[in-house]
Amino acid sequence: MKKRLYRIREGKMIAGVCGGIAKYFDVNPKVIRLLWAMFFAVYGSGLVAYILFSIFVPKEL
Repeated sequence: MKKRLYRIREGKMIAGVCGGIAKYFDVNPKVIRLLWAMFFAVYGSGLVAYILFSIFVPKEL
């Protein structure tokens, strides 16, 4: 079975993007959320990336 990137349905904060990425890489979702917040604070592109991920990454079945 090959790995696929999905937005999670359970345990999500906003759209399930960070939880889905954490599940894909098998890490704690808090780490991904912290990294995402740092990218948003430092570069400002984290928000745009999050919106794009929430649009184009499908929801978990």
